[in-house]
Amino acid sequence: MTPSDLDRLLSARHSCRAFRPDPVPKADIEQILSSASRAPSWCNAQPWDIVITSGEETDTFRTALQNEVSTGTPKPDLPFPTAYSGVYQSRRRDCGWALYEAVGVERGDRAGSAKQMMENFALFGAPHCAIISSPADLGPYGAMDCGGFVMAFTLAAQALGVATIPQAAVASYGAFLHRYFDIPDDRLILCAISFGYSDTEHPANGFRTERAGLDEIVSWVG
Repeated sequence: MTPSDLDRLLSARHSCRAFRPDPVPKADIEQILSSASRAPSWCNAQPWDIVITSGEETDTFRTALQNEVSTGTPKPDLPFPTAYSGVYQSRRRDCGWALYEAVGVERGDRAGSAKQMMENFALFGAPHCAIISSPADLGPYGAMDCGGFVMAFTLAAQALGVATIPQAAVASYGAFLHRYFDIPDDRLILCAISFGYSDTEHPANGFRTERAGLDEIVSWVG
C-alpha cells in the first residue's frame, strides 16, 4: 500500500448514519477483526474485548436498547466530557448542523433533532453492532489502546466496502449493556461500532466533515 492508497482509505471512511439491512458475511467480519487486532497497544496488552451482534440478535438488541433509553437513565462506564469549548465546541456544532441540514431538521426544531438523536439507539438501521470494552484496571491507557483498535476496525471495514460509525451514545447506557451482554463489571464499556453496508441514497450520508489543517494541530520543534 502506498501513502496515497492509505490517504484515499482514510478520506473515504466516514461515520455512516443510515445502513442497508444486508448482513456482512461472517468471513468479512472475521477479516476486519483480524486486521484490527494488529493495532498497537501499551506493552502489547491488547486490552480490547468485542461483542458482535448479527441477524435477529441485532434487531432484538436494538429494540431492547430503545426501550432502555425511553425508560432508563444514562450511566456510562467512562465519564463523558464535562464540556466542549473553543474550537472543539465549534467543530462539534458544525458537525451537528451539517447533519441536521442534510436530513432537513431546521434550527429550533427540537422534535426533529430529538428524533434524529434517537437514530443512535436504532443503530442507524445497521445489521451488526460491536461493543468494545477494556479492563478497568488498565484505566485511560486501556481506553487509549482500544481507540487504536476502533480506528483500525473502521479502516479495515472500509477496505472491504463496509461502512461504520463508532458510537459513544450507545455506551452511555453502560449499566444496561453490562446486563444485556453479561459483560463483567471489571471491564469498562467504551463505545459501540454499528456497521454494515451504507445506504448511499439516504440524506444522512450526504455530508462530510472537515479536518483541521496542520497549522492548527502541530507545533514544530527544531
